[in-house]
Amino acid sequence: MPDAGPGRPVAPPLPRTVRIGYGLGSLCTGTFATVPGLILLYYLTDVLAVPAAVAGAAVFLPKAWDVLINPLVGAFSDRSRLRGGPRRPFLLAGACTLPPLFALIFAAPPLRGAPAAGYVAALFLLAATAYAVFQVPYVTMPAEMTEDPDERRRVLGWRVGFLGVAILLSGALAPAVAHAGGDTPESYRLMGLVVAVLLACGMFGAWAATRRASAAARSRAEPSLRAQLAVARSSPPFLYLAGMWTLQALAIGVMLAGAQYFATYTLGSAGAVTPLFACLIGPLVLFMPLWNRLARRRGAAYAQWCASLLCTAGAVLLAFTGAGGPAVGYAAVALVGIAYAGMQLLPLTMLADTLAADAATTGRRRAATLTGLWTAAETLAFALGAGVFALVLTVTGFRSSDAAHQVDQPEAALTGITAGMSVLPAVLAAASLLPLHRYRATPPPSRPLQEGPARAD
Repeated sequence: MPDAGPGRPVAPPLPRTVRIGYGLGSLCTGTFATVPGLILLYYLTDVLAVPAAVAGAAVFLPKAWDVLINPLVGAFSDRSRLRGGPRRPFLLAGACTLPPLFALIFAAPPLRGAPAAGYVAALFLLAATAYAVFQVPYVTMPAEMTEDPDERRRVLGWRVGFLGVAILLSGALAPAVAHAGGDTPESYRLMGLVVAVLLACGMFGAWAATRRASAAARSRAEPSLRAQLAVARSSPPFLYLAGMWTLQALAIGVMLAGAQYFATYTLGSAGAVTPLFACLIGPLVLFMPLWNRLARRRGAAYAQWCASLLCTAGAVLLAFTGAGGPAVGYAAVALVGIAYAGMQLLPLTMLADTLAADAATTGRRRAATLTGLWTAAETLAFALGAGVFALVLTVTGFRSSDAAHQVDQPEAALTGITAGMSVLPAVLAAASLLPLHRYRATPPPSRPLQEGPARAD
């Protein structure tokens, strides 16, 4: 067998069906990260008449729960001795529970105001838990299926490709179905069922296709959040990279939460959210290969700088929609979408490089710990985006309503919607440039790898 380095044989490539099947799981991760952030806050304030502050809490708190549950899921998965390995049984458990729970979130019981918020928050909390059961083992698997960096990048390439498909499909489909019946509880109920089917296809597909995945390595997460944070503090490149992506994910989360309000109250049509979202997500398919090519030629960090600056510029331009008309708004969102194509691909590429550098530096396999923290920070940022936008609505005097009784909004609320959709994300994207500037991940000569979590010296 040929060598990959001193004493390290080249592992056989993974079957193509495994690479593609693993990527199918992104139909779940992309959809669950997109649809609640895009539509749930608006569903509460404009269909169920929930006050903006209460609605923001109902959206944010269940997702914030992921920060606590992720380390527990990682620890349970690491200690698992179930048939099928330590990861795939959890994929199956998530696949059996998340789709029906998601549909129940939008089941639209005959409740309004705070009781409706309580129902949605409870179901969203259960759904977030089911999502963690699937997501944490899922993101750990590439580091365990192969030790070949090129093979791992091919696996992640399929993951990112399906992620783009999931975001584009779910982000366009969910609002279209919800608005088809005039923003009624019944139309949202149908939307919940449609999205649940999409979730099930990706989750069961990933579980079934990865049964042939090898176990080339085994990384184990630290058993507590405190221990995981201690590992992260020992890796400055990871901290800077995670800080950059958390700020950028927060910016995108704010824009996703504000998109429906921007379409309804700034562009003048609730249905405008579909072309608006198409401008944001459509460039994923067209520009992601170009960002990948730029990363190969100039480095992922350079390409990430370009994407971050373009995102900032697009968000600033969006603030001038009122003066320039809808065309300016669509063009600005398209610029953000071009940047978003890179921001979906490049941080994952940089994360893979950072994990490889960390393993070479420490001689320890800590991918499970660091990826668990990465997903927790990402989930928290997207959830906080909806909470922050709800705070903007509250401060500017936004008036909630139900589907049958729409109310006029004060001028301050209309200004707040535009500023929350543009100025706030621009500030967050610009702030992310500071940790990006300090990020470095150059792997030194490799050291023998130890199994399991880091041990105190």
